[in-house]
Amino acid sequence: MLKIGIVIGSTRPGRNAEQVARWVHENARKRGDAQFELVDIKDYALPLLDEPVPPSMGQYSKPHTLTWAKKVASLDGFVFVAPEYNHGMTASLKNAIDFVYAEWNNKAAGFVSFGSAGGARAVEQLRAVMGEVQVADVRQQVLFSLYNDFENFSVLKPNPAHDAALSTMLDQLVAWGGAMKKLREEKAAAAQRTESRKGAAA
Repeated sequence: MLKIGIVIGSTRPGRNAEQVARWVHENARKRGDAQFELVDIKDYALPLLDEPVPPSMGQYSKPHTLTWAKKVASLDGFVFVAPEYNHGMTASLKNAIDFVYAEWNNKAAGFVSFGSAGGARAVEQLRAVMGEVQVADVRQQVLFSLYNDFENFSVLKPNPAHDAALSTMLDQLVAWGGAMKKLREEKAAAAQRTESRKGAAA
């Protein structure tokens, strides 16, 4: 069964992202086509990127990087819960993405965002970043308005219409996540065959 991480994309004290992520989790766990878990980047205490070698080289040297890489590697897909700060994604989420590379590759992602404009601009940034780390992002997204979906801008009171948007997004995410998992398995099998041929020829 696919393993999907619901990534809480903020570390700010008093953040709204955690309650949004829990809403996603409560709805997603009713499904039977994947396993869903909360992944809080705050729990990994990632400093501002401190790896001396670019992550695409795969030469991680810091314990916090290795711990984060193991978590990302264990997942087949992601729901990024993305608040919008100053027309963009949070620095903490971008930093967490930048820490590793291969662990993101050939997986799928969906987005749940919020902000004064529904977090749409944060997601637009995320879509560009996903392409660079080789993550396939699905079309459907869920956008919460700070004005209409939160009481006093701080307590989530979502419009019931968001349930349908979430369901569609998760349908797409599970479908793409399954396809990408098959692709990773095929690539791994091909690499193993290549290594076997090299060994036989040595």
